Amino acid sequence: MKVIAIMNQKGGVGKTTTTLNLAHALAIQGKNVLTLDMDPQGHLSSCFAVDTYNSSGMDEVLIDDKSIQDTFLNVRENLFLVPAGARLGELETKVQEGKNKGYRLTEALASLKADNSTLSKEAQLDYIFVDCPPASGLLAMNAILACDELIVPVTGDYLALQGLSRLIKVVSHIEQTLQRSTKKWFVLTRFQKQRKLANQIREKMVGYFPNQVFETAIRENVSLAESPGFSKTIFEYKPKSNGAEDYQNLAIDLLEQRTFH
Repeated sequence: MKVIAIMNQKGGVGKTTTTLNLAHALAIQGKNVLTLDMDPQGHLSSCFAVDTYNSSGMDEVLIDDKSIQDTFLNVRENLFLVPAGARLGELETKVQEGKNKGYRLTEALASLKADNSTLSKEAQLDYIFVDCPPASGLLAMNAILACDELIVPVTGDYLALQGLSRLIKVVSHIEQTLQRSTKKWFVLTRFQKQRKLANQIREKMVGYFPNQVFETAIRENVSLAESPGFSKTIFEYKPKSNGAEDYQNLAIDLLEQRTFH
C-alpha cells in the first residue's frame, strides 16, 4: 500500500483535480484506491457529492482518534473516500496536550496498514492519495510525514515555479531533520503546448528534476473544470476528452514510472 500526497503550496494548480481523476483512473484499472480529503474546504468530498460537514471524516480521525477504517465511504467501484469533516481546520489551532500533532496521520495510517496486510490480495488497498490544502501548515506537515511519495502539480508559469521552490525547501528541511528521503514526482497541469512559456517551464523542470517529471502533461481542458460541478470524474463526465486521455496516461506514468530523463 503506497501513500502519495498531492501537494503544492500554490492554489489553482490542480491538486484536487489530479487527486480525483488519477485515483479514478487507477480504480478503473482495477487498483483499490483510498482518497483522503485533507483540505478543510472539502473540495474533494464535493467532487464525490459528499457533504463533508455532515460526514465522519479526517477531522474525527486526526482530532478525536477515530479509526480511519470507520470513516471509509465507497464512492466508486474500487474507490473510497474519507471526507474532510466540518472540524478539520481546528487541527491547525487546537492545542492537544501530550500529542505530537505532526504525526497524527502517520499514526492513523499505521493501524490501517496493519489491517490491510491481513486482507486477501484482491481486497487490499493499493494506493492512498492525500489531497492537501494549499498551505504549509500542520495538515500539510501531517501529509509529508505520512506519505511514501509526493506528486506535485505545477502549472506552466513562473509563479508556479516560485511556489514549487518554497515547497521543495520545506520538504528538504524535513528530510534533513528526520534523515529520510521522500520520492517526489512532478506533473505539468493546465498545460498549453502552443505556449512558448509552458514549454520553457517544462524544460526547466526536467533540468532541475531529471527522472522525476512525468511524461504526460495535463492539457488545459474545460471539461476538467466543469466535471466537479456535476459531482463526476472526467471519466464519467467526458470520457472522450483530452482530460480523460491525459489522466489515463498519467496513471500509466505512475504505474510504470515513466518520466523525462
